[in-house]
Amino acid sequence: SSGINAEYGGTLGVGGGFALGSKSARPSADVWVLWGDGSCAYSLAEVEPSSRLGLPFIAIIGNDGSWKQIERDQVKMLDSPVACRLDRSTPYHRVGEAYGAVGMLIPAEASVDEMRDTLLSAQEEYRKGRTVVVNVELGNSAFREQQEIEERKRQM
Repeated sequence: SSGINAEYGGTLGVGGGFALGSKSARPSADVWVLWGDGSCAYSLAEVEPSSRLGLPFIAIIGNDGSWKQIERDQVKMLDSPVACRLDRSTPYHRVGEAYGAVGMLIPAEASVDEMRDTLLSAQEEYRKGRTVVVNVELGNSAFREQQEIEERKRQM
């Protein structure tokens, strides 16, 4: 198995292009894209050529209704989340369908079994040669804040 990770290199939103390039270079590989709802806006349109050209991938969009990575620091500095909040009800799975993909939704209240079943269905569609967009509704989380606290403790 292998992967491409954009990390912190100023490459927000490159997932769609990375997925197309990966599938072109390794047609037999399983290709997954993990997007946030903010970053997918930069390259969700790559679902269209993926579908049209037979270069399928599975896109998982974590939908928490915000540019959380930006908001976290912006609120600390400016005491305002202006321009960081997104519409949590955006139907990214329907956007994928409009581009020719199979769209699936994992609602916030889904059980672990329901999540697993949806992801297995996504894999089945992918194995049929279809691009799949899975919109995963997320709750609020402070996971990054906890990571930062733990990192500061290790540095002490």
